[in-house]
Amino acid sequence: MPNVLVLQHSDFSACGLGFLAPLNLPAPVECGNSLRIAVPDDFVFSDGLKAECSRREIDAAVLPDMAFADLGLIVSDMDSTLITIECVDEIAAGVGLKAQVAEITEQAMRGELDFEQSLRRRVALLEGLDEAVLQQVYDDVLQLSAGAEFLLEECKRHGVKFMLVSGGFTFFTERLQRRLGFEYQRANVLEISDGKLTGRLIGGVIDAQAKADLLVETRDMLGLQPQQVLAVGDGANDIPMLLEAGIGVAYRAKPKAQAHAEASVSFGGLERVRGWFR
Repeated sequence: MPNVLVLQHSDFSACGLGFLAPLNLPAPVECGNSLRIAVPDDFVFSDGLKAECSRREIDAAVLPDMAFADLGLIVSDMDSTLITIECVDEIAAGVGLKAQVAEITEQAMRGELDFEQSLRRRVALLEGLDEAVLQQVYDDVLQLSAGAEFLLEECKRHGVKFMLVSGGFTFFTERLQRRLGFEYQRANVLEISDGKLTGRLIGGVIDAQAKADLLVETRDMLGLQPQQVLAVGDGANDIPMLLEAGIGVAYRAKPKAQAHAEASVSFGGLERVRGWFR
């Protein structure tokens, strides 16, 4: 399959594309808010070219020249990817520990802490919190990332299955599934007793390897080839699934995640996951 250099920006007339001239590439083909430029197999997306794109706030990547409908499955992280918040941090605000828990979250997302240990540490701090706080976070704090609803509508329109896999909690993934109508979800289960969080989890932890394993399990169940699966996430615990997918997309991501992805969305919303394809 031939490769294309895909550029995404909301208004190309405002950012200038003269920096592409020395590359002597074919004329770009406009496709929505993206430009697609055929490139040879040995084309190198150099650091200098990446820097020029970044300076103009262009999301750019070299990818196979695929139609969106050629995908069969998108696997997405939840916190700071499909939604704008880290749920455990917002739950912790209910016990006045948001800053403390958020620092542990940030260390885990940067890959400085083992994810399972960091999650159990954070959940332990929630012991005694009324379960009503979970609904309050969902109703009053949780927001979908820009472009999320568009991406999911495009998945339905083109027959692409969608799975939400999260190191967060089923309280949120289940409600998002009902609200948005996607096919699959998996996350961690908070233990609740007498209306209070116990500070413990039920069952195994959905960590980085579990996310990758779920991707493979669902891919095989659907009879898909690796190149038909796209994964999108933002943190270190998403890296194994980004690597396992045919196409890994780092969304507003930490540098470690960007380094292991075929494409990064740094300036747009989730609509740009759709925009990588014809």
